[in-house]
Amino acid sequence: MAYPQELSHLSLGVNTNSADAMQFLREYDREASGMCYRVTMAQWKFVTNITEFNRRRMIEELALSSKFEKLSWRKAAAYDPSRLPDPQSRRQLNRILQASRAALSDEKFAEMQQLINEMKEIYNSAKICPFGQKPYDPHIPKVSYATDFPETNRGHQPYQLTNQPYQHYQPVHDNSEYPNYCDMQLDPEISRILAHSRIESELLYVWMSFREQTGPKLKNRFMRYVQLANEAATSTGYKDAGEQMRAAYEDPSFRTSVEEMFNQVAPLYKQLFTYVRRKLVLRYGENSVRPDGPIPAHLLGNMWAQNWKSIMDLVMPFPQAPNIDATSEMLRQGFTPLRMFQMAEDFYTSMGLKPVPPEFWRSSMLVRPPQRSVQCTASAWDFCNRIDYRIKQCTEVTMQDLISTHHEMAHIQYYLQYSEQPQLFRDGANPAFHEAVANAATLSVYNLPHLQRVGLYQNKSHDPYEVSMNFLMSMALEKVAYLPFAFMVDQWRWSVFEDGVQNMNAKWWQMKLRYQGVIPPKTRTEGDFDPGSKYHVISDQEYIKYFLATILEFQIFEQLCTAAGHAGHLHECDIYRSRDAGRLLSEIMQPGASKTASDIIRSMTRGKTNRISPESLVRYFRPLELWLRVQNRDEQIIGWNSNYNDVALFAPQRALSNKNYPCILLLMFLIALI
Repeated sequence: MAYPQELSHLSLGVNTNSADAMQFLREYDREASGMCYRVTMAQWKFVTNITEFNRRRMIEELALSSKFEKLSWRKAAAYDPSRLPDPQSRRQLNRILQASRAALSDEKFAEMQQLINEMKEIYNSAKICPFGQKPYDPHIPKVSYATDFPETNRGHQPYQLTNQPYQHYQPVHDNSEYPNYCDMQLDPEISRILAHSRIESELLYVWMSFREQTGPKLKNRFMRYVQLANEAATSTGYKDAGEQMRAAYEDPSFRTSVEEMFNQVAPLYKQLFTYVRRKLVLRYGENSVRPDGPIPAHLLGNMWAQNWKSIMDLVMPFPQAPNIDATSEMLRQGFTPLRMFQMAEDFYTSMGLKPVPPEFWRSSMLVRPPQRSVQCTASAWDFCNRIDYRIKQCTEVTMQDLISTHHEMAHIQYYLQYSEQPQLFRDGANPAFHEAVANAATLSVYNLPHLQRVGLYQNKSHDPYEVSMNFLMSMALEKVAYLPFAFMVDQWRWSVFEDGVQNMNAKWWQMKLRYQGVIPPKTRTEGDFDPGSKYHVISDQEYIKYFLATILEFQIFEQLCTAAGHAGHLHECDIYRSRDAGRLLSEIMQPGASKTASDIIRSMTRGKTNRISPESLVRYFRPLELWLRVQNRDEQIIGWNSNYNDVALFAPQRALSNKNYPCILLLMFLIALI
């Protein structure tokens, strides 16, 4: 069942003329392409030149787009998809009806858009003070603060560890006008502190402060958003907004399927978790990390404990061997951002895929432009006219940006491959496919054989096994550690849509504990609303697609490696210059959303399966898992003891100070009496 049966009641008896419906779809394709171009161009102008004028123009175009969406939904709802003779036309019509909130009244539809925009504004404007610095007080002597970090802003790509030690904010007396220094934002300042600081009190401070500036301000708006989203879903024939989100995956047993996937990767995650926890105990002590318990969320190098790559220095299997990083070699060879993009294009054309059009090189923003404010998060753009494709990235000559460049160019390649499809099909087969394909391609770029092949890794003096284990650990901290977080975000969201907004924060931490083995570093209440610290939650963006994409990328990668004739460990596969791998990749991308994900997976695996499977991911990390099992052989528990009472007592102990110590003693005394 691709879509709920209730959708048919929207159209039965209204208009059964299939010719009219086909004419509507043709008109929609033309008009939607034009609307998409206008909105995308307005958004591009704003993020590449952030001015108030460009912001207003973007908001105007977005408002017009919302009206177009609502009008199109109403027109589509006047037709009965089951009466259309062409299955592709039925699929297009259902795609218009499926995900829209347009069933709401005009007033509530506008309110929904306003709520989401307000939550985004609040989130994006969240700022905190530097550690140890109080908000502006005119009676305090003037100081300024500086860090030794280079300015950068990396979207979904993790910040690359450098050899530079973490630098504290140091007061520097000057004679300038006193500014308000409480202007640290999530990117880049807060994220860098979480990645680089190893001082627990500082980590706790920024972790807490960012949540104080987001959750409480967002909670009431989010509660109203839940109410409106559910109303829109039920008006469209769904049980609730969670079911409407899941409909895009065209799997009637979707929740069971993703639960089974998670259970298959959980043993690998628990081995990684156990090893990492032991290393954190060594760094921070048993007063901060219990040897058999969950890990406090602020110690894992990331605001949401979703990517642990920044603590690689604490957990590296073989510190005497290098972690693969071609940055120094790229600098030695005089790489430029342009050369990095040319290298990425060559990666895809070497497999027989399409070169980017000339408009790409003329219009993309590949480096940070001088003398204007821009948003630097790396992203690929399709302007919906089959001509104009661009990338926005403030590229620096680093290994991590080389990976990001190949990743974004994979999105461009996907756009090019399905460009001849109707507008409604110019997308991935399901919401996970775009990221999965882009990540699958870059798995080949990360590894040692490819870097040696393109002349970016020359060091052969170290034990290959040790280098390989360091590489796999780095990848596991990025990919495996991410899986339970990517899984639980929408588990929580669906439960809120189903059961209501009561105890939202408690549910969040119960799921964090259950799936991630992560607890808050300080007792939380319902007034905190910690899910609001994650942008995707408050911006109405589903998240389960990232869980599926991470699993699917390894499944796609293994099929590409098989096509390329690779033999040996999966993490050593390089598909560069393989025309057979290129043909398979093109087969995956060309249909866009015109075929179901199960059809594409069946074709990709030559009929072996039609489902997303974690088996390839487990195979990729098997050498590391064997190593982890040896390292964890003396551990009493693999994973974490999640006894509720233990966790409840443990959580408040994360940050003790002299002034609250008597209170803790009193609490312990009262507990003993009980």
